[in-house]
Amino acid sequence: MSLISDKFNVVGQMHSFLEAGGSILACGTCLKIRQSEGSDICPISTMQDLHALILDSDKVLSF
Repeated sequence: MSLISDKFNVVGQMHSFLEAGGSILACGTCLKIRQSEGSDICPISTMQDLHALILDSDKVLSF
């Protein structure tokens, strides 16, 4: 999947979300299966990270 599109500025939206205080985490298991890595914008997470994120949040978006 490409993050560059004429129609959608995905990277720009990610930066805006992070600047507004949001948090983006990549599933470590999913990345390993795809032989991929996390990034500065979307670091690899663990189940402990997910638990802490859900515990501290009033809303969680997952896709």
